[in-house]
Amino acid sequence: MPELGKWLIVTGSVLVLIGLFVSFAGKLPGDILIKKEHLTFYFPLTTSILLSIVVSLLFYLFSR
Repeated sequence: MPELGKWLIVTGSVLVLIGLFVSFAGKLPGDILIKKEHLTFYFPLTTSILLSIVVSLLFYLFSR
């Protein structure tokens, strides 16, 4: 169980850092934003890819 606790702390810390980065960075290059008269569509493509890479690296490191 101690390994699970460490894993949760590291994962939570990384997610907090990513959340702060996204909050302060705003729209990253590569994110899709479409604004029309009564519609706003935002798809964070670059953010999703970066988050996927970080989570994949975490799973790789902790699965060893």
